[in-house]
Amino acid sequence: MAENEPIVVVIVDDHGLFSRGLELLLAAASDGRIKVAGRTESAEEALALVRRHRPSVALVDLAMPPPGGVGAIREIAHHYPGVRILALSGTDDRGLALEALAAGAHGFIPKSSDPDVLVPPLLSLGGGLSVLPTALLQTLLELRATRRPALLARLDQEDIELWRLVARGLESLEIADRTFVSERTAKRMVASLLRKLEVANRVEAALLAGRVGLLDEEDEDPKG
Repeated sequence: MAENEPIVVVIVDDHGLFSRGLELLLAAASDGRIKVAGRTESAEEALALVRRHRPSVALVDLAMPPPGGVGAIREIAHHYPGVRILALSGTDDRGLALEALAAGAHGFIPKSSDPDVLVPPLLSLGGGLSVLPTALLQTLLELRATRRPALLARLDQEDIELWRLVARGLESLEIADRTFVSERTAKRMVASLLRKLEVANRVEAALLAGRVGLLDEEDEDPKG
């Protein structure tokens, strides 16, 4: 995205009146820095909407009929990992917000936020940052503190180094070169690692690595 180009956004929300109002208000409140390219009221159509408009940011409401907002986020994150995802919710359910983050969302904002308040988070997301309310961030830090030792205790040093490679986005052939094995063996190693981490794919493994601080400690003992 060029420096002066607006951030392209799509909205996935089953309340048509809300999403239409948000579309109009975001354009006005952002002085043209945010452009809403499209909307859908169906979680099932979220992926097609992203495919059609290739936005920088997708706003996804969590409280929608199946597959729901979390399902939509998971699909977008899997097929378009470059799209930043901001989860919205009209409830104060931290568990649902954490599910959204685990599925691939890069931020969370209550739907009660005014459009003016939404502009800075959207601009931050478009610039590659994450956005979380303080209370939710504190919950994540607490979960990280309790989950990290138990998770890493299940892994040996080779698993941890492989996890770092996966989290950096290396493909199977690149991992094979780094670990001096065949590409077929590298694929088996990654599949085994994903089972140990209890995640569905490499994207979720990368997100989990960030949440436990694995990539923040490149030169430290991960079990220390």
